[in-house]
Amino acid sequence: MTSDATQQTVLVGDVSGEDGSKEVTYERTELRDVIRRATFVLFDFDGPICRLFPGDSARDIGREQLLWLESKGRLDVLTRTEQRRLDPHAALAKVGGLPQHGALARQMEKRLAEDELQAVHSAFPTPYADPVIRTWQAVGARLAVATNNSPEAVRRYLAGRGLSGCFEPHIYGRTQELELLKPDPHCLNRALRGLEADASDALMVGDTVSDFTAARAAGVPFLGYARGSAEAADLTAAGARHVVGSLEEVLAILRDRA
Repeated sequence: MTSDATQQTVLVGDVSGEDGSKEVTYERTELRDVIRRATFVLFDFDGPICRLFPGDSARDIGREQLLWLESKGRLDVLTRTEQRRLDPHAALAKVGGLPQHGALARQMEKRLAEDELQAVHSAFPTPYADPVIRTWQAVGARLAVATNNSPEAVRRYLAGRGLSGCFEPHIYGRTQELELLKPDPHCLNRALRGLEADASDALMVGDTVSDFTAARAAGVPFLGYARGSAEAADLTAAGARHVVGSLEEVLAILRDRA
């Protein structure tokens, strides 16, 4: 870490990255400006707010999807590469984008929504997420959730944490237009319209390349949250300039502003 009075380069590991990684750098002054400029903040849900599917549970759901599709004789709607990814939302978006499989996609979405609602009971809050949300609202930002997850799962989680008042009614989750899941910017654009916000006044907080891609398409500045060095590397390789390994750094900037 440099000691220059106007500009610091901070390593992800120096801001308490969850795996202690030190591969990604960013300019702290620049990050502070990005955070302070945001009057509207759009959060992804699973990642920046909580870990809805900790460990390998998302991949387990992906495996269950494959078995279910196979039982319906429709495993061939996914390529071998898509099957190996075991990404429940990517698989759902693929099936949802095939008009001839509309009924299959609706059933698949219902099953995933049930899995997400069940997962709320065991979801882990992302470290520092709750105080970041409350502090960002306290300093005047208006908040929304823009996610591929079920909006009802988001509402239940936020209610359980006493955070509903920080977001409602601005929860923009998965709709029946399944082909419009991120990386499509659909949910971000809905959030911007709902908040009556200009994209340049907003900030998207996300943890995946699809979040970054959607934010870029919507014209919204992006702040990446990376739990580990692999996630950080993916985000920076995609072009994300601001990536933190812990929301503690964001909280420190917000409290300094407050």
